[in-house]
Amino acid sequence: MMQITADTPVKFDRKKHKDDLLITLYMNILKPRLIEEKMLVLLRQGKIAKWFSGIGQEAISVGVASALNSEEYILPMHRNLGVFTTRGIPLNRLFSQFQGKPGGFTQGRDRSFHFGTQEYKIVGMISHLGPQLGVADGIALANRLKEEQKATVVFTGDGGASEGDFHESINTAAVWDLPVIFVVEANGYGLSTPSSEQFRCKSFADKAIGYGIEGHSIDGNNILKVYETIKSLAESIREKPRPILLECVTFRMRGHEEASGTKYVPKELFDLWGRKDPVNNFEKFLLNEAVLTEELIESIRSDIKKEIEAGLEIAFAETLPNPNTEKELSELFKPANIPDTKPSSGETVNMRLIDAISNGLKLAMQKHSNLVLMGQDIAEYGGVFKITEGFVEDFGKSRVRNTPLCESAILGAGFGLSINGHKAMVEMQFADFVSEGITQIVNNLAKSHYRWGQNADVVVRMPTGAAVAAGPFHSQSNEAWFFKTPGLKIAYPAFPADAKGILLSAFEDPNPVMFFEHKALYRSINEDVPTAYYTIPFGKANIVNNGNSATIVTYGLGVHWALELVKDQKLDVEIIDLRTLAPLDTETIYESVKKTGKAFVLHEDTLTGGIGGEISALITEHCFEYLDAPVMREGSLDTPVPMNADLEINFLPKERFADKLTKLLAY
Repeated sequence: MMQITADTPVKFDRKKHKDDLLITLYMNILKPRLIEEKMLVLLRQGKIAKWFSGIGQEAISVGVASALNSEEYILPMHRNLGVFTTRGIPLNRLFSQFQGKPGGFTQGRDRSFHFGTQEYKIVGMISHLGPQLGVADGIALANRLKEEQKATVVFTGDGGASEGDFHESINTAAVWDLPVIFVVEANGYGLSTPSSEQFRCKSFADKAIGYGIEGHSIDGNNILKVYETIKSLAESIREKPRPILLECVTFRMRGHEEASGTKYVPKELFDLWGRKDPVNNFEKFLLNEAVLTEELIESIRSDIKKEIEAGLEIAFAETLPNPNTEKELSELFKPANIPDTKPSSGETVNMRLIDAISNGLKLAMQKHSNLVLMGQDIAEYGGVFKITEGFVEDFGKSRVRNTPLCESAILGAGFGLSINGHKAMVEMQFADFVSEGITQIVNNLAKSHYRWGQNADVVVRMPTGAAVAAGPFHSQSNEAWFFKTPGLKIAYPAFPADAKGILLSAFEDPNPVMFFEHKALYRSINEDVPTAYYTIPFGKANIVNNGNSATIVTYGLGVHWALELVKDQKLDVEIIDLRTLAPLDTETIYESVKKTGKAFVLHEDTLTGGIGGEISALITEHCFEYLDAPVMREGSLDTPVPMNADLEINFLPKERFADKLTKLLAY
């Protein structure tokens, strides 16, 4: 494989390409260049706030977008203006997006190329760079499941390719034979850090062998080479699905973004790469081939400039969005009208919590033929808790998928499945391991509908909690990590029947759901559960014990601690099982506290920073005049979860809760 460098000349070969195609490619590569030149003027004039320049790299974006079919997804980054223009997005909409105006794609909620559009089959990046690689996996997986012969292309760069998502996503695509082309725009830098300080391999294509896939390296400044390579590779992987790593060697002629400048780049590199300019060289080639004339070039330039000015006129005439709190809050989630569905029959079976969850999963798989389950060891092994045991025989390995050990890529794949018309469940083997995929959850799943109207139809199952002597890394209660993140729904049932009904609601809901399942309750509690399909709405707490002396607000294992204490001591105390934490049923909480005059908030999570503090504040703010005592709360010690059983008992709040409740009742 020839090593492409700044000294490698750009050599075009028109082969059998017709003039019409060559002229189209020329117009496509010229348009982003002329837009960029205009944007740099507007930036200096203060009419746009920020700009990430792709000058010098246009051949890659345009070559990719020109080679793919219009219904195939592209996942670009912030230097890929040519993808958006080649796909035919009206310029006024792009310009409105750049200015944060309503005519763009995010209604002023995000900037530049941080958006997607189903209409043009583009899924934009987030600032974390790497996560879109896993999303591409999910999109490609959906194509395979639908038996559609389509390719997916996702972009990354020198910096982004250093992230763990790069490894996870390519490895997953390799294991699952996903038709994804991973395009690395190798421009020599990750912001200001030269590639020699990012990696040691000579070429990104060399990394492919480690994943057992194909790797290619081409001149990213040669639009014909990019176009032909992508077209050939896409045709190949449509027929024989598999991932391919494609390095496009190029150089950016501006800073990472305009404010950063280019002082960190040696001047001789600009001189060398300036001679390889992808637009100027292609234009000269077409002149030599008599495909273009000076008159035609001037006409094309004039038409594009008129299109730019017309688009700017529309965008500048738009007013900025008016802040509207009701609109902001209402568009956080995709609207979902999930009925409170009752069982179709009265038949019940005694089930443990683990049985009810398994039964709910099975009914969801039967109802939603587009639902895909993903997780470590969930296929033939049935998961570490055996919840999906037998599912492969019932639903097949295409829908019940063992995953590599890579939470971020799989959560991203769940999002990609949703983008491409599927539902997804991702099981964290233990809730503790979700930290490996936190970016996908809090920045992709949670924000996508608010940002650009794309819902994330993903349920993340979270086996959680202590009281099983499993130590610091298998026992954490981390629901508060997500409670403060707008855009997520959170379920935390305490009983088998609730678990089944709420889980089925989670799969009906087109928005991301974190579904917590307490491991200590899996096999320790049981009750009669309807065998038929039914749903329980989110945001509706359950009063599991009526009383008048005080209100205990709790969830999960805390519900059982409270019930045990109240029963043993024959207390006249009301117990509220929240069941779902987001949305939170404040109405039930307030009504109960106003009745009893005293409130106790109990959770298993560490006391500091737990959900109890927020609930306590809400009660104080909204029920203060009804309170006969301070709101009290209890949680676990502010330490990691110890493994030793006696230390763990001391860590958990059960005994401290009993003592403090006595004080509250006596207040």
